[in-house]
Amino acid sequence: MTTLLWGVLPYVAFALLVAGLVWRYRYDKYGWTTRSSQVYESKLLNIASPAFHYGILFVLAGHLVGLFVPKSWTDSIGVGEHTYHPFSLYGGTAAGALTVAGILLLIHRRRTHAPIFRATTVNDKLMYVVLLAAIAMGMAAKLTHVSGDGYNYHTSIAPWARSLFTLQPKTYLMEGVPVLYRVHATIGMALIALVPYTRLVHMFSAPVPYLFRPYVVYRSRDPRQLGPRPERRGWEKTGA
Repeated sequence: MTTLLWGVLPYVAFALLVAGLVWRYRYDKYGWTTRSSQVYESKLLNIASPAFHYGILFVLAGHLVGLFVPKSWTDSIGVGEHTYHPFSLYGGTAAGALTVAGILLLIHRRRTHAPIFRATTVNDKLMYVVLLAAIAMGMAAKLTHVSGDGYNYHTSIAPWARSLFTLQPKTYLMEGVPVLYRVHATIGMALIALVPYTRLVHMFSAPVPYLFRPYVVYRSRDPRQLGPRPERRGWEKTGA
């Protein structure tokens, strides 16, 4: 089971991610969208959407730093575990709470506005469940180990995550990891595999062509060409 969860499942999730992105790009370009429902309701969306997006960006940034910046690097700049833990605890909890609040508002908005609810698919509901479960489980794991310096995942989860890129996963590092962290990691892998097949695929879209598009040229028009010409008395000159 250890080999299956921590040595096989990560690569299965990554393969599904890549395969899904390629399939969507080749055969579902017009479906590569968030399917915005702003036309139905915008007041609540203007609150929920920024809360979710800013929150999830901070969550992702925290995971990238925590998992892929080696402990030796943080120690070399004087950021030990005693300093890193409070920053990770309070910053991560705040980012997670903001993300959860955004998700709950989005779900409330979909449930209380009939046109949006009718446009909600089973795929959307599954996405919300997995996304909310991953974030909530991560917060629960963090808040369960708040005493002292908390759980030091720099010596277990982080080296395991980095070892996946060498194609030699150190599965034994995950054997002593607290259950909540392991559940969080498992749901996280399921979320990675699910991303290309949901509206979350838009996270891989960047408006790069916007930076290089030509300027829009505006030209003035002859005021006489704006609207119908006024009627004139008498004859007009030929060619007028």
